[in-house]
Amino acid sequence: MPLRITALTDPDVTASSRRLAWLATGTDGVPLGSAFLRLFTREGQRHLAELEVAVHPGERRRGVGTRLLDAAVAMARDEGRRSVVAQAGKGSPADLFLSARGFRQVLALTYARLPLAEVDLDRIDAIAQQPRPGYELTQWYGTVPPALARSFAASRRAMDDMPMEETDYGTVVWDVERVVSAAEAVARRGESLHTVAAVDVSDGSIAGFTELVVPGDGRGDGQHYGTGVLPGHRGRGLGLWMKAEAIRRVRQRHPELSGLLTDTADSNAPMRRVNDTLGYVPTHSAVEYQLAL
Repeated sequence: MPLRITALTDPDVTASSRRLAWLATGTDGVPLGSAFLRLFTREGQRHLAELEVAVHPGERRRGVGTRLLDAAVAMARDEGRRSVVAQAGKGSPADLFLSARGFRQVLALTYARLPLAEVDLDRIDAIAQQPRPGYELTQWYGTVPPALARSFAASRRAMDDMPMEETDYGTVVWDVERVVSAAEAVARRGESLHTVAAVDVSDGSIAGFTELVVPGDGRGDGQHYGTGVLPGHRGRGLGLWMKAEAIRRVRQRHPELSGLLTDTADSNAPMRRVNDTLGYVPTHSAVEYQLAL
């Protein structure tokens, strides 16, 4: 089928990445599909690119996706990338497409949702209010307070050993500038970022954190961004504690919010147990694919 692949200018440039885009059209100029390639630019991830390909259902199996994929992969090579990752719903057309084109499955993910109208608030309150000797909870909305910024940036190392199986994800290097930039990006989208952190009372440092992003109108579903506990503080129930407190607070601040979304690697047994304990219900599964260049 004759088609044209046109490179586009994508304005989605962040402090940690930039994005390239392509549009596939037929001879009549009607759009058939698109591809986006995110190139990570921060130290620790400059070897990596992330791919999204979408083809109109009526145009699949006609070579559109392959042409878009070829253009994106060629650019990733030109940019000196070592790996391209892409995600697909388990059993979806994208799942079959990627596996047939040299991508290798490296990670399985389970997506889950907490329906807030059905949550046992008394139980959530009991978990959040149970003391954890040696620790106290703190929280903030938006950008981290200056007094906690350095400690919060250091606590992001808790995500360094997050189970990623065989994914060539690299290491996300966090500093104060990056945590502030991430919070500002959420605010620019008109959304609300809420962070709950566990503080080690012996020295005032942050031992762990959980982040939750809520739509600007306080309706629909919120999204968990990350939950992590530094290695020296694990095994004390801090992840469950912080996440329960986040649920309790979001119910108070956003009473019209419908639910909370999260995704967890199937190999991350501790976080899956936390989600199960809090009442999150699995909704679907996804597969992370990787292509070595």
